[in-house]
Amino acid sequence: MTAADPQSESEPESAVDTARHQLERAAAHLDVDEGIVERLRHPTSVHRVTVPLERDDGSREMFTGYRAHHDSVRGPYKGGLRYHPEVSEEECIGLSMWMTWKCAVMDLPFGGGKGGIIVNPKELSSDEKERLTRRFAEELRPVIGPMTDIPAPDMGTDPQTMAWFMDAYSMQQGETTPGVVTGKPPIVGGSYGREEAPGRSVGIITREAMKYYDWDVKETTVAVQGFGSVGANAARYLDELGASVVAVSDVDGAIYDPDGLDTTDVEDHDESPGMVSGYDAPETLTNEELLELDVDVLVPAAIGNVLTGENARDVEADMIVEGANGPTTTTAERIFEKRGIPVIPDIIANAGGVTVSYFEWLQDINRRAWSLERVNDELESEMCTAWEDVRTEYDARDVTWRDATYIVALERIASAHETRGFWP
Repeated sequence: MTAADPQSESEPESAVDTARHQLERAAAHLDVDEGIVERLRHPTSVHRVTVPLERDDGSREMFTGYRAHHDSVRGPYKGGLRYHPEVSEEECIGLSMWMTWKCAVMDLPFGGGKGGIIVNPKELSSDEKERLTRRFAEELRPVIGPMTDIPAPDMGTDPQTMAWFMDAYSMQQGETTPGVVTGKPPIVGGSYGREEAPGRSVGIITREAMKYYDWDVKETTVAVQGFGSVGANAARYLDELGASVVAVSDVDGAIYDPDGLDTTDVEDHDESPGMVSGYDAPETLTNEELLELDVDVLVPAAIGNVLTGENARDVEADMIVEGANGPTTTTAERIFEKRGIPVIPDIIANAGGVTVSYFEWLQDINRRAWSLERVNDELESEMCTAWEDVRTEYDARDVTWRDATYIVALERIASAHETRGFWP
């Protein structure tokens, strides 16, 4: 099927397909050894485990878990663990590839990893989730470690999950090892500012993109799909900056006020499910309608594959900044490119999460905590440096923002592979 085929436009795109397509586009602009590109098309390894769980009623159930390792040429594998019914091997591979690019764009000494368990966390009690997490940590123990592979929270997991994971690993190691995961509560080695970091980085990158296009932030309207951890923090950052956030949404629907919402008054969906769409606003919309609002900036910060060949021609935003992982399909990307709508990609926009995870890892290794002010200052510096690296490539080449971002990443990864050589 071609991209112009109506049926192909409506089909969801796998993370692996998207990641490989983006790799090919970047490689076409660089003189990179084809052997290195071929290596990056595939993961180093994928670990599949069976995770037994004793339910609260005494019955036992088996769950399947994965951990994909993509590339470690620049450092240990790094990436989230998600608990979700649609977790799959292919998804973990694709997301681990994105983590490789994301770490390279931010110039962090990590490679890409990703994993998860096929489970609906809403169907688990707190005790069941703890037992599942501890057993998952034990099953993965041979392939993780603070210098090997460092998991973090993702969909369906949170700081408490990481604390259980770290504790289970530490008990078997015979010593407290906080650096085995990031995204923990600060009381057990987590970093201040880690939870807010992905959304904060979306806000920072949106601000820098507005500067690039000479937009007055106080005259800029923003719509955010997904008022969870990423979307809420991005919306509040931009609101505080002076932008007018006119629409936000949760899984149940969207609220809209052309005069701007008070984002500090709208509750975070992670805290109070259903409270966003139930908020007293002048107008309610569906999530699909939010994506087609006439705004300056659209931030898809919920799930992947929401901007597709079916709705890309109806998007009226002047710029898209990706808060979620993979919200734009390849077909939609082509349409936006033809329409002249810039798309700032996820691998730089939401990279605040892995960046502050790096800070947390450093704090754990050195056993010295940073203040929130220092974390935010360091994040600001890292995000602006990465933006300038990407902007330089964008200005130097006739490419999209996504291509420019991947070019920065691939140049660094390829250079590391060439320098280290091939063993044996």
